[in-house]
Amino acid sequence: MKVLLMGHPNVGKSVVFNRFTGVDVITSNYPGTTVEYSEGSMRAEGEEVTVIDVPGTFSLEPKDKAEEVAVEMLEKEKNAVVISVVDASKIERGLYLTLEIIERGYPVVLALNMWDMAKHKGFNIDVNRLSEILGVPVVPTTAVSGEGINKLASVLKRARPIEVETISGRAGGRV
Repeated sequence: MKVLLMGHPNVGKSVVFNRFTGVDVITSNYPGTTVEYSEGSMRAEGEEVTVIDVPGTFSLEPKDKAEEVAVEMLEKEKNAVVISVVDASKIERGLYLTLEIIERGYPVVLALNMWDMAKHKGFNIDVNRLSEILGVPVVPTTAVSGEGINKLASVLKRARPIEVETISGRAGGRV
């Protein structure tokens, strides 16, 4: 199994990556660029999993070289599970990219990272309802402390491509 960690810059993708892989990491430049990415491995539910920390991107419509590399990596890994890492305290920003990835037919798991900060700011995110609306597993995480990381790994096999048209219906037309 291959897992791509995708999300905006500075949402904690690399911290999630380090929690998953420990010291088993290879950092490389993407071919023909100076854009770096990291690749490592972990075991999840008895299976060897390759984890790739994709360069940060705001959307799948690239505006710079790092975003171009992120989109190329996604397109190259058609069978990968994508963990969309979102800053839970800025959830509305990250959901756009998450929806773009879902629309492209990838199996997605949504990691609501920085969960502690969102709670501190008084956010009340109904994780179960968000999962129901999006049709993907949603896991609150605080990567710096390790909270939610084991659960995140345990739901990878539940990720499935979904029919995009059904998202609006599950949200009652409010997406």
